[in-house]
Amino acid sequence: MSLFKARDWWSTILGEKEEFDQGCLCVADVDNSGSGQDKIIVGSYMGYLRIFNPHPVKPGDGIQPEDLLLEVQLREPILQVEVGKFVSGTEGLHLAVLHCRKLCVYAVSGTLGNVEHGNQYQIKLMYEHNLQRTACNMTYGPFGGVKGRDLICIQSMDGMLMLFEQESYAFGRFLPGFLLPGPLTYSSRTDSFITVSSCRQVESYKYQVLAFATDADERQETEQQKLSSGKKVAVDWVLNIGEQALDICVVSFNQAVSSVFVLGERNFFCLKDNGQIRFMKKLDYSPSCFIPYCSVKEGTINTLVGNHSKMLNVYQDVTLKWATQLPHVPVSVKVANLQDLKGVIVTLSDNGHLQCSYLGTDPSFFQAPRVESREINYEEFEAEMKELQKIIKEATKTQGILPKSEKHRDVIVTAEVSPDLDAESQAIDSEVKAEVVPSVTVKVTVQSRVTAQKPSLAVCVQAPLAVTCDQFVFDDLEPDSSETVVVSVFLKGNCSPSELEGNCVVSYNTPTELNPEGIPKVAQCNFRLPLRLVCSPAQPSKAANHKLTIDTNKPPVSFLTIFPDFVDPSSEDDQANVLGFQFLTSSKTTLLASKTSQRYRIQSDQLEDLWLITKELMLRLEEHFKKQNCKDFACTFSGSIPLQEYFELIDRHFELRLNAEKFQELLSERAVQFRAIERRLLTRFKDKTPAPLQHLDTLLEGTFREVIALADAAEENQANMFQAFTKLRSATHLMVTLISLWQKLSADQVAILEATFLPLAEDTPELGWEEAVDAAISYLLRTCLSKSSKEQALNLSSQLCMPKDTSRLKKNITLFCDRLAKGGRLSLSTDSATQQPAGMPGGCATIPESDLEERTVILGSAATFPSRGPMARQKSKHGLSEDAAEQAEKP
Repeated sequence: MSLFKARDWWSTILGEKEEFDQGCLCVADVDNSGSGQDKIIVGSYMGYLRIFNPHPVKPGDGIQPEDLLLEVQLREPILQVEVGKFVSGTEGLHLAVLHCRKLCVYAVSGTLGNVEHGNQYQIKLMYEHNLQRTACNMTYGPFGGVKGRDLICIQSMDGMLMLFEQESYAFGRFLPGFLLPGPLTYSSRTDSFITVSSCRQVESYKYQVLAFATDADERQETEQQKLSSGKKVAVDWVLNIGEQALDICVVSFNQAVSSVFVLGERNFFCLKDNGQIRFMKKLDYSPSCFIPYCSVKEGTINTLVGNHSKMLNVYQDVTLKWATQLPHVPVSVKVANLQDLKGVIVTLSDNGHLQCSYLGTDPSFFQAPRVESREINYEEFEAEMKELQKIIKEATKTQGILPKSEKHRDVIVTAEVSPDLDAESQAIDSEVKAEVVPSVTVKVTVQSRVTAQKPSLAVCVQAPLAVTCDQFVFDDLEPDSSETVVVSVFLKGNCSPSELEGNCVVSYNTPTELNPEGIPKVAQCNFRLPLRLVCSPAQPSKAANHKLTIDTNKPPVSFLTIFPDFVDPSSEDDQANVLGFQFLTSSKTTLLASKTSQRYRIQSDQLEDLWLITKELMLRLEEHFKKQNCKDFACTFSGSIPLQEYFELIDRHFELRLNAEKFQELLSERAVQFRAIERRLLTRFKDKTPAPLQHLDTLLEGTFREVIALADAAEENQANMFQAFTKLRSATHLMVTLISLWQKLSADQVAILEATFLPLAEDTPELGWEEAVDAAISYLLRTCLSKSSKEQALNLSSQLCMPKDTSRLKKNITLFCDRLAKGGRLSLSTDSATQQPAGMPGGCATIPESDLEERTVILGSAATFPSRGPMARQKSKHGLSEDAAEQAEKP
């Protein structure tokens, strides 16, 4: 940062809420006074044109009324102002004003005043050109080497250079390879136009080449034009600077040497006439504008560079000579001669701060007062310190910021789920193929005890469930007020959800004395959806591929008591110990209760369908015994963990992830091929004498069809992957529950188990379920479940990436269950790893499930079966497998 500030010589603020940019400032003797003093011409995007002639009485004075020579409002925004010899028949200076669709040339003249008001100035329109294209910027000069007059070149937004020979339009040419307009200037020494294209390269075009090229206004060529020898616009030289340019300026103080200065985003360049770099300077700031001017040292050029840190740096070639502080960020800078003061720096900001300043230093006359020596009173210091600490403690106390207990919360949100399904379903755009997709109403109430600013409510359920409206924004809530909304939840995706829970989150701000805008806070609540939302009562099935048995320490409870919503009133006696559940999107699940033992069996053809019924059974049993004031109710599991069936779901999900990557690669290849064919076709079509297409159009159409087919296949694979992930989550929930019941894990250990197997709410291309679970299990195997200190010393990979296959993951899950079976306990502390005695049972796959001692009768069938294992196909009393017996009994 500079120690010196720019010395304010004269300054003013232009208008109110007006905007200015790079081309809005110009300095010249626009009224042809002949005194050698420049006037300051400023145009704004609001259409105001102002001309100033500053005459401060002393440096730093503000604007005087007589300093403003002219102020006029034009009808259109002013993009750029320039002064030159623009009128034929005279070499006087005239003012060119560029609008979006018009170019106007004015004569500025003054009349001597006979009163104290001073001279009077006015502008007269000499001529104007209506533009057919939207203008961006312009430049001027003696194009083609003409003497005594200046021609104007306007660059349009679509890349056309429109050249005007004063009162008449000359011609227009399109720049080749144009995308976006860049800065434009004219070099009289080489008679060429220099610009910076969107390719981040400086390009030079000769005026003669543009003049003899094919006319850009003639879009359709006649046969005679095709036979004529029209030339294309060819670039003279090109220099790649690797960044966008803010401005270009051609400096020719010495007739023998001419330089092209280019201001980039991080560098400024000095080029020779032929495009070679003379020198460049890397900037450590973000520049905003620049202007080269003549140096006192021969062979060098000074440059003023303004930046967004309100600094103005002076460079002599590449050497920083001076740095000064400005009161604003300049968007345009000029050097002018004002009131016999040469070299005045004129700067303009984007909001209209116009300042004339010069470089210099202000000496500081401040002298620090002498410090009086005195004895230190430690008692006063200690008392003052205590008082300050008390003030700090009051200001930083957390009262009103940390969450309070539920009874004293500022905002309470509650969700009430209707006990019955909606009489008329509110399902919208559901993918379920069932005849009727049920929905259930959830009533959400937001109660506020204090003033709650900007409250917003979000109702969240896990896909494939959906709500009719999930976002609500309320007006500010007054104390003791409430808002109520009603939404409906339904099954949208074509698969069963892994959870039947949702939550409501309210975000709001509470104002305080220290923070009137409010402290952001959040209130939330959870709600549980009914099982009837995703399944309906059905006839129990006697055969199933997957079975598991849950043991309890209490006598079995009749299903008429705990599942009243799934019991058919016409056959209540038969449904006391057996129920059937038909999911809307998948297979049937059967629930059986033992009449003599304390066991329940859940069986289904799909492993993932066991989860919701198992969870619902456990929750309803807990609620039932809790109502009876029974506190020692517990569930256990003594069967085999179905790892192989679980691994099949993992492999299916991983296979779809691999397919997604393959589709992505194929889409990238076909897209590259499609763009390459497009480029070749465009080249053929642009050629004046087009060659045969050689079946490129057929190849383009075929590639397009392949891209569409691959995109459809990728979209279908994405939908299948979502369903596979949902099934995998359901099976994972089931595995976590079975392991926790099998090993009688505590609540903290169950939380670790859930965090290990359920780390993600959804799959992402960057991080998938397999690698996240593998990393978590590997960490546990090397810490709390490690066998020796050698395993604890192994380092884990810090980078998660998609594995090649699932063999390592399946091996780690098997090892994880094996070590739990041998007495390992889950803990986040590495010191708590305990070793299991050798007498404990082996791996989890060798633990048999106890047989059911009784035979259960299936409703509507004479077949009875014992339980020999959760995954085994059981034999009926006829000696057939249950599947065969079921087929034999069908009519």
